[in-house]
Amino acid sequence: MIAIHHKKSGFAPRWIEYCQDQSIPYKLVNCYDSNIMDQLADCDALLWHHSQQNPADLLIAKQILFAAEQAGMVVFPNFNTGWHFDDKVGQKYLLEGIEAPLVPSYAFYDKKEALNWVTETDFPKVFKLRGGAGSTNVKLVHSRQQAKKLIYRTFGRGFENFDRWGTFQDRLRKFSWSTEGLVNIAKGLARFVYPPHYSRVMGRERGYVYFQDFIPDNTYDTRIIVIDGKAFGLRRYVRKNDFRASGSGNFAYERELFDERCVKLSFDMTDQLGLQVGAFDFVFDENDQPLVVEVSYGYSASGYYDCPGYWDSDLQWHEGKFYSQDWMVDLVVKEVESR
Repeated sequence: MIAIHHKKSGFAPRWIEYCQDQSIPYKLVNCYDSNIMDQLADCDALLWHHSQQNPADLLIAKQILFAAEQAGMVVFPNFNTGWHFDDKVGQKYLLEGIEAPLVPSYAFYDKKEALNWVTETDFPKVFKLRGGAGSTNVKLVHSRQQAKKLIYRTFGRGFENFDRWGTFQDRLRKFSWSTEGLVNIAKGLARFVYPPHYSRVMGRERGYVYFQDFIPDNTYDTRIIVIDGKAFGLRRYVRKNDFRASGSGNFAYERELFDERCVKLSFDMTDQLGLQVGAFDFVFDENDQPLVVEVSYGYSASGYYDCPGYWDSDLQWHEGKFYSQDWMVDLVVKEVESR
């Protein structure tokens, strides 16, 4: 029996549909209930697509999943796959640990050490908070003075997790492209007064500072996702008058656009890290070598419905549409059956 934490968005609706289509026994559970472990007593597995924008998920999702895993259940995402979710600083050490071709990254937990580093490094650099999707909480830092200002702030009053001004600018950009209406502009204005609940739950980010080297001349990034021996991806073009690709909404999917070195690296890193899902973002350096920016387990599945096919682990191409969420269920079922 598979337990699925029921929600109206994310992977869960397709998980449910696939279990019904394939006659896979499942039941819906509410992982926020105090007796969730009792609800799972007759289950072999738990699937929960937890989000960085859900306050309750932020508080307890990883802990409940890891508790279920320790109780002997197959879980998705499991510990290896999920502990570093929405934690770019954690991902730095994870990827460095396997000597992945990570964009050079720098984390500091002492203000004096960070300020000394600023006097010795070159610019521009990319400043990031550890959490945030769609390029939120990401800034291009052009000078030492700008970097010092960020350092003083992070070791002082800190940063809100929700970037009110940056999010509003994104809404304006999408309005100019006629992809969002005036209602969303109004919502963006309201967020200046009423930030989302998850931001209030998380509090301010402070006590550390994180930078990555800026890799110039990239007009797009490449996202490759590996699940159960299959890989697929999309190209995300950089926003107009910006350096960020994630969250741009400007995608391309044709197979010939992809450098298969990124696909091979994604398979290799997924295996090395023991991930159920590995979603890797790549850019290319001045020597045309692929560099990893970050890794995740979560993504917006609907953004990949236009993928024309996928690669297997031998880099053979398989043409045809698919639902990547189905592969997650298959992976979990196979693990249950192998025990």
